[in-house]
Amino acid sequence: MKFLFIIQGEGRGHLTQAIALAELIRQGGHQVCGALVGSADGKRVQGFFREAFPAEITPFASPALVYNRKTKALSLLHTLGAAGRHFPRYLSGLRKIRQVVNAKQPDLVINFYDVLGGLHSRFFPHKCPMICVAHQYLMLHRHFEHPKGHALDRFLVNLNSRLTALGAARKLALSFYPGEPDGNIRIVPPLLRQDLWHLDTQGENFFLAYVTQQAMAEDIMDWQQRHPEVEVHCFTDGSLAGEVRPNLHFHPIDAGKFLEMMRACKGLISTAGFESVAEAMLLGKPVLMVPLRRHYEQTCNAVDAERAGAGIYRPTFDADALLELEYTPRHEFRAWVEKAGPVFLREALAVTQEVRTKSVRIPATIMEIPPMMRA
Repeated sequence: MKFLFIIQGEGRGHLTQAIALAELIRQGGHQVCGALVGSADGKRVQGFFREAFPAEITPFASPALVYNRKTKALSLLHTLGAAGRHFPRYLSGLRKIRQVVNAKQPDLVINFYDVLGGLHSRFFPHKCPMICVAHQYLMLHRHFEHPKGHALDRFLVNLNSRLTALGAARKLALSFYPGEPDGNIRIVPPLLRQDLWHLDTQGENFFLAYVTQQAMAEDIMDWQQRHPEVEVHCFTDGSLAGEVRPNLHFHPIDAGKFLEMMRACKGLISTAGFESVAEAMLLGKPVLMVPLRRHYEQTCNAVDAERAGAGIYRPTFDADALLELEYTPRHEFRAWVEKAGPVFLREALAVTQEVRTKSVRIPATIMEIPPMMRA
C-alpha cells in the first residue's frame, strides 16, 4: 500500500506522530510516498521533521487555532480574524493538496489534524479514502469524561476536530488506554518514536520541565529557591534559555537532548501535552501536569492522563506533590503502545477493503466544487 500524509505542522506533536507512523508503515512492508505539511506561512517545516521523515515533503499554507498570548486560552476572535486575512493563501493550500494527491495517487491519505485536509476531502472527493489521526478525536467519543464547565472551549475544540475529519472513513483517536469504538471513531495506542524503546531509563536525582510560558518558568524558579537541594532542568524557547542558576538550568529547545534527559530524570513537569506525557509514561517517569490557564485541551489531557496513571494533575503549580508522590510505572501502558503498528495497519487495510467492496463516489462534478476552489 502507498500512504500520503497531511500534517498540521504547527507545534511538535502531530509531526512526531507522523514520523512514528511512517516507521511502522515501512516496517510493515508498505510505502510512505510523501507528506504535505501545513503551516501559517505555507513555507516553514521544522528541522527535526525534515531530518527524520523518509519521503518528499511539500509545505502548504493552512489555518491554525490562535491562542491568547497572555492566558493561552483558545481565541475564537483571533482564529477567525487570521482565517479571514489569509483566506486566499488557504485556497492556494487546498489547490496544492489537490495537486499532490492527484500526482502521487496514494491508496490512503492519513490526515494528522489539518483543517484543510478535511476540507479537501469534502470539496475534492478522491478515489483514495482518508483516515484521521489525533488524540483530539478522543474528545468526540461518547464515553470520554470531559472536565466540568468549559462549555464554549469544548465546543470550539470539537468543532475544529470535526472540520479536520470531514469525509474521513475513520477517526483514529490516540489514547493512553484501550476503549470501544464509537461510530467511525477507533481508540488506538499513542504513536511514539522508535528511539524511545532502546533507552536505558535508570533515574538520576533531577526533575525535568518543558516550559512554554514565562509564568511557569517563574513558578519553577520560586519553587526551586524554596528547595535549593532539588536539581531542575528546564527546556524553553524563551529569554531564559541558556541561563544557569544554582541547581537550576534553562536549556534551549533540543528534541534529542530533551529525550536523553527524560530518560535520566526523576520526574517531568509538563503542561500536559499529549506527546510528552505519553513518552514519560513509556519511560516510567511520573509527570506533574499543570495545564496553561483556560487551555481546555491541556486540561482534558491532564485529567485523562491522571486517570490513566501518568502522575498528578494540578490546576496551579505545585511541585511539592511530585516530591511526595510514590509512583509505580504502568507496565500495561507499554504493552498497549507495542500494539500501535498492528492496530494502525489493520485499520488502514480495513478502510481500503471497504472502498474495494462497495460503490465509492469518486470525484465531485465541477459544478459541485465552489468556483473559488477550482484549480
